[in-house]
Amino acid sequence: MLRERQHRLLYLASAARVGPRQFADLDALLDECVDVLDAPTKPEVYVTQSPVVNAYTIGMDAPFIVITSGLYDLMTHDELRFVVGHELGHALSGHATYRTMLMHLMRLAGSLGFLPIGGWALRAIVAALLEWQRKSELSGDRAGLLCCQDLDTAIRVEMKLAGGSRLDKLDSEAFLAQAAEYERSGDMRDGLLKLLNLELQTHPFSVLRVAELTKWVDAGGYGKVMSGSYPLRVDDGQSSIADDLGEAARHYKDGFDQSDDPLIKGIRDGLGGIVDGVGRAATSAADSLGRKINEWRHNPK
Repeated sequence: MLRERQHRLLYLASAARVGPRQFADLDALLDECVDVLDAPTKPEVYVTQSPVVNAYTIGMDAPFIVITSGLYDLMTHDELRFVVGHELGHALSGHATYRTMLMHLMRLAGSLGFLPIGGWALRAIVAALLEWQRKSELSGDRAGLLCCQDLDTAIRVEMKLAGGSRLDKLDSEAFLAQAAEYERSGDMRDGLLKLLNLELQTHPFSVLRVAELTKWVDAGGYGKVMSGSYPLRVDDGQSSIADDLGEAARHYKDGFDQSDDPLIKGIRDGLGGIVDGVGRAATSAADSLGRKINEWRHNPK
């Protein structure tokens, strides 16, 4: 709690708070995104002077959004709508809590790196949280697309994050082709190198984010939400953690089964039966864990 207050006071003192009289364009975009995503509250937004192109959401009880001047200057009005929607999605999903935890744990890992056992354990936790954060960025991209409601705009944002402001030098089809080549090229050694490249990244690579967002649209997920088929906030009390955990496990298994990555294909082809059994066991374990959590929620004593 004190840390959250400290962060807010830091940005209140060192950055520009968005409102009707400061960065009014961002304030208007935030209002639009709050309406689209039916957010119960409007988070604070700060613009901080930095050439680094970035935006992030931090805080636990009252998350707030920070946008760097480097990102603000790089994006058009419509592209900023995607960015604001992306960050609002983080705030609504509770991602900011774990992102804040990760930020502190990474600092702690750096200071305790000299401790062999404790350092390894902490690095394992950080690695798991980093993987979770990379997945949360894909969810944020979906929220951003729901707010801007234009896939081309979302793709332009990722292209700028990867290649800079010269959109006249970039091509969306060639950009998507990079993702397909990355996914299927090389051998098992390349697959391992991809894992090493991602290990300490807080965000998925921009090329891959475009590919994942396009897959979601092509699979009908975006159209389903736009047609009104989505969970309602009033039903949160009846939501089942068992269903959520089971669905997450099934999602990861499906992703493994469908991957064209040489390393994943090698493991799948060589150990198919074992991997399939592990996948079923993980799904079953997730379902069981979810049921136990649901029982605890309804019968805490």
